[in-house]
Amino acid sequence: MSKLTIVAFDGTRHDLTVANGSTVMENAVRNSVPGIEAECGGACACATCHVYVDDAWSAVVGPPEAMEEDMLDFAYEVRPTSRLSCQIKISDALDGLVVHVPERQA
Repeated sequence: MSKLTIVAFDGTRHDLTVANGSTVMENAVRNSVPGIEAECGGACACATCHVYVDDAWSAVVGPPEAMEEDMLDFAYEVRPTSRLSCQIKISDALDGLVVHVPERQA
């Protein structure tokens, strides 16, 4: 189990204890975090689970793969730390991860 914090656009913090191997998106949906729509269910086929990885975690999470990068072209207000939460798999290395939900999804 790992700790994950998802900060909603309004600043509300959702501090979660999550299973390793699950994705940030799965945990956001499971815990009704507002702003994560996840229309494709985690297939990396939309950009409705877009998040900003906290600057302190950006290097650990790493950059998006090519397919995810293509989908981010459809996301709202993409930043250098933008990722699709369906593509961030929780592991011991990500224990304590913090992500931020954008104002809206694409």
